[in-house]
Amino acid sequence: MSKIFEYAVVHVPDAKEVKDGKKPEIIVKPTVILAKDDREALFNVTRAIPAEYADRFDQLEIAIRPF
Repeated sequence: MSKIFEYAVVHVPDAKEVKDGKKPEIIVKPTVILAKDDREALFNVTRAIPAEYADRFDQLEIAIRPF
């Protein structure tokens, strides 16, 4: 049985980017999905991350919660 999950992804700039004035930004707006468990939900979240952030996973915060 599927469950409802909500998620969002935030890019957190590194120290150099902060020094240049860059601030954290939401790169995947809050989204609601159906998934059988949290692992499947997380898998779907990682697929929603834009390609330009693929090499910066250490700078991403994924917020995910079940309903």
